[in-house]
Amino acid sequence: MSTRPGWRPMAERMLGPRLAVSVLLAALALALAPAGAAAQDLRFFRIGTGTTAGTYFPIGAILANAVSGPPGAPPCELGGSCGVPGLIAVAQASSGSVENIANIRDGTIDSGFSQADIVTWAYTGTGLYAEDGPIADLRAIAHLYNELIHVVVPADSPVETVADLRGRRVALGDEGSGTLIDARLVLEAYGLSEADLDPFYLAPAPASDAMLEGTLDAFVFVGGVPLVAVEDLARRMPIRLVAFDDPVAEALVARIPFFTMATLPADGYPDVDPVPTLAVGAMWVTSANVDEETIYGLTAALWHPATQAALRNGHPRGREIGIENALRGVAIPLHPGALRYYRDVGLVSAADAEIK
Repeated sequence: MSTRPGWRPMAERMLGPRLAVSVLLAALALALAPAGAAAQDLRFFRIGTGTTAGTYFPIGAILANAVSGPPGAPPCELGGSCGVPGLIAVAQASSGSVENIANIRDGTIDSGFSQADIVTWAYTGTGLYAEDGPIADLRAIAHLYNELIHVVVPADSPVETVADLRGRRVALGDEGSGTLIDARLVLEAYGLSEADLDPFYLAPAPASDAMLEGTLDAFVFVGGVPLVAVEDLARRMPIRLVAFDDPVAEALVARIPFFTMATLPADGYPDVDPVPTLAVGAMWVTSANVDEETIYGLTAALWHPATQAALRNGHPRGREIGIENALRGVAIPLHPGALRYYRDVGLVSAADAEIK
């Protein structure tokens, strides 16, 4: 197994200032709160996201800011916070889906983002979780957007399909990431395993640096377009994405229901042509142990017009996050707070609510 631990400090350096900002915002909230009210009213809510070069982290940062309601902040109708009163949400970087699910299970975070396949396996105790058993307390808040499977190669690479990765230096995603799980499924579909490659287990930022240096032939990442690391790499060298347009890809979609066919948009990355690829849903999940009122408030804040505007203006994938898609592909129970909100706005009927 190949690794390059020397690259990890880059992500850590990127993360440090963001954690400092979160602490500063919390301190500011305390300072602005009315005397005697801060300690009593202020609550923290941790959202597990992903690597700082992926899509989960920036989306999480936008949502954390939007759903927060610091004590003493101006009211929503006066241009202030439209979040949950007294709540400070913090976007916490992680390796992604699998780590977020583990941290929700262990209670070290309150909620997190995860791919729909990982969520379904975790709740049902199948797939990746067949040995450890189901995480019965896992609950859904919402489907957010579709994530695309990126197989990134230099523009002049001889790799045309996943099968051509045999014997090559390929980054398959960080340990603990949903990317790594999906990469293994895709490799298997094309008759490959990690033993057939020179595998690296890297987040997208160090993987893109390695490709620029010529020490990596391809890297895989699952995320919403544009991924910062892929966008930056496209500006520094000619790249392309491997297309999923063959019978193997079609059979994979037919066999695994959480995979769907999608297309990289023409404006996805600078000078990168659109290609057919695979997609999987990104979900916001939590634990049944989080109280109903908190999740009801978060769900209402998520779909508030102010939050929707912040998402649309803050990230290209934010334009896909809409209440009309909130329950798309949700195959685990909704949290009671989220269920109550969707019932209140008519998205879930009373009859449907009984089976959620």
